Order: sequence, then C-alpha cells, then structure tokens
Amino acid sequence: MSLRSPAYDQTNGASTLRPPRRAVFAFALGCLVFGYAFLQRVAPSVMTEELMRAFSVGGAALGSVSAFYFYAYAGMQLPVGLLIDRFGPRRMMAGAMATCMIGSVLFATSESLAIAAIGRALIGGAVAFGYVGTMTIAAHWFPAGRFSLLVGILQAVGMTGAISGQAPLRLVVDGTGWRDAMIMVGALAALLALAIFLVVRDRQDMRKTSGGMLSGMGRMLRRADSWGNAVCGLTLSAPMLAFAGLWAVPWLVQVHGYSKAEAGATTSIIFIGWGISAPVYGWLTDRIGRRKPLLYSGYAFAVMGLVGVVYIPELSPPAISFLLALIGIGGCSMVLNFTLARETNSPSDTGVALSFVNMCVVGAGAIFQPLIGYLLDLGWDGTEIEGVRIYSEAAYRIAFSAMIVGYAIGLAACFFAVRETHCRQLVEDR
Repeated sequence: MSLRSPAYDQTNGASTLRPPRRAVFAFALGCLVFGYAFLQRVAPSVMTEELMRAFSVGGAALGSVSAFYFYAYAGMQLPVGLLIDRFGPRRMMAGAMATCMIGSVLFATSESLAIAAIGRALIGGAVAFGYVGTMTIAAHWFPAGRFSLLVGILQAVGMTGAISGQAPLRLVVDGTGWRDAMIMVGALAALLALAIFLVVRDRQDMRKTSGGMLSGMGRMLRRADSWGNAVCGLTLSAPMLAFAGLWAVPWLVQVHGYSKAEAGATTSIIFIGWGISAPVYGWLTDRIGRRKPLLYSGYAFAVMGLVGVVYIPELSPPAISFLLALIGIGGCSMVLNFTLARETNSPSDTGVALSFVNMCVVGAGAIFQPLIGYLLDLGWDGTEIEGVRIYSEAAYRIAFSAMIVGYAIGLAACFFAVRETHCRQLVEDR
C-alpha cells in the first residue's frame, strides 16, 4: 500500500514513533491539494449570475455544468485508489495538478457550455487524487491511533479552501471578472504541481500489482459496511457540496436580500463550522472509544440546521448564520465514515476502501447540484432580470427539501448497515 514504511506497521496500531519529516511535508502538501480542490469545487457558487449570463442558461443547465466536476471526481475515485497504490503519489498528484491547470484555463476561456463542462470535468478528475492520496499517506506513515485526527485536520484545511472560494474569490471576480479569476486559480494548480514533484518521494516497497488491488476492490464491495459508510458520507455531505457549493449564495441574494459578497461570506459559515469541528470529531471519537454515537449527533445537528433555514420564514441574519453553522458542524461527522471504512476493511485494501467512500461523498454534488437546479426550474414563475432567473422562496423550499430526504436515507443506512468498531481494526490482512 502507498507509502508504507517498515517503521510504520499499522496493522496493530502499536507504533508510536514519529513519522519521517518528509512524510509530514508530504501530508501538508496533500492537505493543500485538498484545500485547493474545495476552492475549485465551490467557485461557481459566487459567479452563478455571471455564468448564467455568459452561457444564457437557467438553473438546471448551470447545475449540470457545475456538476461535471463531481461526475469526474466521483468517477475517478476507484481508479485513483488503484493508481496511487500502483505508482505512488508523487507522479500521480503532480500530474493531476498540471492537468487541473489545463482544465481551469479551458473553463475560463470557454465560449460554449460544452467546453465549459469539459473544463470542469478535467478539474474534477485531476483534484480527485488529493484526498485519497493524502489519507493514504496518513494511513501508512503515521500511527493508527492518529488517523481520525489527521483526517479531521485534512478536512479542516479543505474548508479553508472552501472559504477562500467564497467571499475572497468573489472579490477577485468583482475586480477582474470571472474568466481572469479562474485563470489565476489555475496558476495555483501549477505551483502545487511543482511543489509536489520537488518534495514528495515514493518508496519502492509501496507499489502493488493492479491484480491485487482489483481483488481488494471486490472484497471491499462485498462488505455491507462499505456501502453503509458510503451512503452516510453522501447524505451528510450533500448540503455542503450542493447547497453551500452552488445554491446558497443565490438563495441568500434572491430570498433574503444579501449582496453577493455578504452571501458568500455568510455561506462560508458552513465551511467554518465544518473545518472547526473536523479535528474535534477526530479527537473526540478516539477519546470516547466509539464512532456511531457521534454520527447520530451529527445527523441531529445537521437536520436542525437545514430544517430551520428551509422552513422557518423571515429569519434574521444571526439566525441564518447560526443554522448554517449547525449544518456545517453536523455534516462534518462524515469524517468518521472514512475511519470506519478503514477499520472494517483490511489494511491492504485501505486505498480502495477510502476511494469508494470518497467517490460516494463527492457523488452528493453530482446528484444534488443538478437535482436542486431542476427542482428550481420546475418552480420558476418566469421572473428574469438581465438574463438571470429569479426563483421564489417557495421554489427554493421545495428544491432544498431533497437534501432533508437524503438525511433520512443516510440515517437509516447508519443504523442498519454500519457497524460500531469501538476504534479497533476489525479486519486484518490474511
């Protein structure tokens, strides 16, 4: 498995040695790649009007174009697990960031919806290497007892990228236009590609044959836990990826009268709540020795927050901010699904197990972004201002209810299909 060091046999979780300095740098760079992935993920949310105007489209079409990021990201997850385990993170992640630069420029210079979709797909497929690659580093270079905390740190850094993709990116868009802003974002990918190529090193003993990994995929897919964790992660992530990632800003502008910059800053509260709580979940779950109670509490917080913003009328700005924080705090409990996936699959199947859960997590964006856009178009009353469709509060309420249905499905999966591991590795290598 990727980056396995002889000093870090994680099968028994007994190692307490410090990880090599290069492993720390590799993990830090991986965190930056994941943060960059989130910046790209949410970028369309602060330029919805510009994109609708540039391509003369409505909500469903815009949601579909934005979702090409998620289609590619989710579709690449299982191949990513295989490729990183086979070839190592240095070449895979550096090459992916170079590809992301190309996709960003293509999206920024596109004159047609089809070319814009291809650009978003290249971006999504490229940044797909960041999360699983970084978690694989954490799983095989660091003591097993730190894995939940490291995943929490990784999520926290990802949220800084998401926050950067809200109000700060909106200021750049206001100053330069959306096309130049996206070219600047593409330049960041080039810098990350160079840094990864210069800093990260692969080990000869980390590489496996693709045949062994494919058999591991079969073992992983036969476990109900894998599917249960995937569904939980998908439903808990949907409001962050679809609501905050695309539709919260226009909702705040059109329904609550926020300016675009104010809406971007307010939407960032979801990412702040997510980022702050991610390391806390990682620390607390190891402290109490259980995983599922924190998942249940996460669903409780998330449901209260989403039901509040969707169904309570005439909310004040502080109330909206509080409820958005609850959505972020509750949704971030999905970090535990990655830990559970690791503990309910053998160590040699770690990469593909994490890839599968992450594929379904990001699949939330691919499913819910266009679904919400489609439901908004169904409820559209024909109001349009300067080529931009204006949706009513009732239309938003119906469209956002789809995420609440998702919560119910995920909670059932957590109850019936996810085992409590008591913070132990339940499946060992044979």
